[in-house]
Amino acid sequence: MTAGTVRIIRLVHQWSSLISTVFLLLLCLTGLPLIFHHEIDEWLGYAPQAKPVLERGGKATVNEIARAALAHAPGKVLQYLAWDRDAPGLVIAYTNHAVDGPPDDAVLTAFNIADTSAAGPVGTGPMLILLKLHTDMYVGLAGKLYLGGMGLLFLIAIVSGVVLYWPFTRRLDFGSLRRNASRRVLWLDWHNLIGITTLVWAIVVGGTGVINSWAELMLMRWQATELAGMVAPYAGMPRPSQLASLDQVVTNARAAAPAMEIAFLAFPGTPFTSSHHFAAFMRGDQPLTSRLLKPVLLDGVTGEVTGAAELPIYLKALFVSQPLHFGDYAGLPLKIIWAVLDLFTIVVIGSGLYLWIARTRRRPQRAAMVPGRRA
Repeated sequence: MTAGTVRIIRLVHQWSSLISTVFLLLLCLTGLPLIFHHEIDEWLGYAPQAKPVLERGGKATVNEIARAALAHAPGKVLQYLAWDRDAPGLVIAYTNHAVDGPPDDAVLTAFNIADTSAAGPVGTGPMLILLKLHTDMYVGLAGKLYLGGMGLLFLIAIVSGVVLYWPFTRRLDFGSLRRNASRRVLWLDWHNLIGITTLVWAIVVGGTGVINSWAELMLMRWQATELAGMVAPYAGMPRPSQLASLDQVVTNARAAAPAMEIAFLAFPGTPFTSSHHFAAFMRGDQPLTSRLLKPVLLDGVTGEVTGAAELPIYLKALFVSQPLHFGDYAGLPLKIIWAVLDLFTIVVIGSGLYLWIARTRRRPQRAAMVPGRRA
């Protein structure tokens, strides 16, 4: 590698890192507590608790849950019903002022399947504030795409840093820390060591973060292509004035996707389906397959299945990347590892900023030492 090539790559690494530094620190600092958002919500009392289901009482039907949700939110309509695999005793109802109302206007409430009583709101408290800062900085799609751009710069900084690692450390043993050198050199050694140690994790988290920032665009593409093709025979039909029985809809969806369970049910007119159909998104029962959803479309009037298809690869990548981004796959041990690596990344970002500041301060000193140069 020539000296000129090394210099270009160093400039790419330097400026891709500097431009994204503030936002990367924001993402790392907000992402750290979000890794433990389930645990923190429970500790702070924001996680709804399910009542035990008594065998003699049985479980409430889906129709009963829906009626309870509408009674709990007068004047609102149902957009979705969701079944959280980590809280089997609850069903989460999404209500909004309109069936196509903005997601930020939706109110999420958990209901007990034991007696249809409201167990409490979902997605409230300090974790919601951190999540909004982490995902879109409270400016919607533009914020998501901007943070996605910062994520791409982060990946460029990682790749360029790896390319630079060999030329700058080829004369040193791996993990060498030159403790007798200047503070700047010692921090450079720490920066390189922690950076190369957290390399794989940084690429995984950075890459999944970029994918997550494109979620709305991916959904819009799916609606305009695969979903549009599935509902083409019903194009132009209005939303049914009388919807099919939700119990029958759920039963038919389960029959259409054996060995799968329902993750959430989208009502006609919502972004996940057409104006005439229910869409039941089914999931597997394993840690990985539970993230891979299969949509089943059902007629809004009769509840009969009208189509089922696998999601395109880009949506599968999205659904897999969302929990992976926060280490939400293997319980608390993986979350702890994610948190430690997040802290290491904060050190890498901070040390990189310190090295740049120290370098810029040295330039005037070097210039003053050049013979014959005037101050």
